[in-house]
Amino acid sequence: MKHHLVRTHRSAEDFPREEHLAWHIAEVAADPVEVLDRTEEMIVNRIIDNASVAAASITRRPVANARAQALAHPYGPGAAVFGVPGRFSPEWAAWANGVAVRELDFHDTFLAAEYSHPGDNIPSILAVAQHTGRSGADLIRGLATGYEIQVDLVRAICLHEHKIDHVAHLGPSAAAGIGTLLGLDTQTIYQAIGQALHTTTATRQSRKGEISSWKAYAPAFAGKMAVEAVDRALRGEGAPAPIWEGEDGVIAWLLGGPKVEYTVPLPGPGEPKRGILDTYTKEHSAEYQSQAPIDLARRMRDRVGDLDQIATIVLHTSHHTHYVIGTGSGDPQKFDPTASRETLDHSVMYIFAVALQDGTWHHERSYAPERAQRPDTVELWRKISTAEDPEWTRRYHSTDPNEKAFGARAEITLKSGEVIVDELAVADAHPLGARPFAREQYIAKFRTLAEGVIEQAEQDRFLDLAQRTPELTADELGRLNFTVSDEVIARAPQLPKGLF
Repeated sequence: MKHHLVRTHRSAEDFPREEHLAWHIAEVAADPVEVLDRTEEMIVNRIIDNASVAAASITRRPVANARAQALAHPYGPGAAVFGVPGRFSPEWAAWANGVAVRELDFHDTFLAAEYSHPGDNIPSILAVAQHTGRSGADLIRGLATGYEIQVDLVRAICLHEHKIDHVAHLGPSAAAGIGTLLGLDTQTIYQAIGQALHTTTATRQSRKGEISSWKAYAPAFAGKMAVEAVDRALRGEGAPAPIWEGEDGVIAWLLGGPKVEYTVPLPGPGEPKRGILDTYTKEHSAEYQSQAPIDLARRMRDRVGDLDQIATIVLHTSHHTHYVIGTGSGDPQKFDPTASRETLDHSVMYIFAVALQDGTWHHERSYAPERAQRPDTVELWRKISTAEDPEWTRRYHSTDPNEKAFGARAEITLKSGEVIVDELAVADAHPLGARPFAREQYIAKFRTLAEGVIEQAEQDRFLDLAQRTPELTADELGRLNFTVSDEVIARAPQLPKGLF
């Protein structure tokens, strides 16, 4: 990997375009390096993973609304939209599929200096691949770039510290991935990256306080903007530059300020893109930093016995977990039994309480209003707090994959004074966990979430195509989607009409 020093430059400085971070990223995207077999295999896994969670969310209101917007934009050749036949304008297909993938917060993750769900790259890059008649091999190359750039930006540049939403890394990564997919030149990709970043930088309020459905829409918007940015760049339109390093650019005014430096790692010329191999998916439909606590709660359940005897529970964990989904956030909504699903998903106190009581986690039942409002759950929930532990924070930021951890130490104090303690560093499904996910687990996740949604024959057809992605022709890639019956679509709530 080459490490690039990134800082603000005054407009009067001599700062050649070839030294801009956006240019370095574009060079990586334009490099026709071969994709490693391991990378290719994991990309296929994540295509299956995305489809799994899209199936589970197909009738939810935000997904149905996004789909309705896409269906108002039929287009040829166009791209496919989850759940329905037909072809639609690629940016709207990316939008609808992006919301479906993100709605349940149930797909892959990478955590470092910043948070991310790198699978958010797939809807936009796949939509452009289908629209432009690219092959499965082309798609694999584009997705390898999308993952690589997102992971590298997430390793180096913290956004949440400055209250910027993490999708600010997604616009550039998706634009770069589309550039690789289409075999574009460095200059065109450079302009698309700049536009994508400029149009997708927003505040973190979408994940703070009363969290709304925009949490799912935000990454879909970034993917849609990436598609449009590439379209404009292909037409010869430019972007603000230097977008990160400019005197009035992102670093100077939205991130650390004009005196801060970042070191961004990127593959050197001819170096394979391995970023996806450092990412991990979810076994449970909850914010990633809740994955290990869910498994920990299930493990501790029998030792605790009578949950009514619990006096307090303290989860000692990292700075990120404490301040984003713990009591360090100061969000009273994280203890509100009437809170939205999106808010409950970002309350590790609620999640630990339900996992401790039920010994399991379900993407629908665990968030149902009647579940959240159960008196015994509310009572237990409000006994739980989080505390930042410097050692967990250090491990969270460790660059050693064998030491990096996203878990917690739970101290459960009973009314008798007895204290029960246990800890878990990584989730069971993590590559270093008790039950690491491989192809078998990704397929099982798809089958589970598709049950009652996608007919068996259609499940089989999709899984056959997905597992053959690297060898798919353009025609076959155009069918890399699943459809559901009209009866399933009808389960979605009745929607008010919008503009389209």
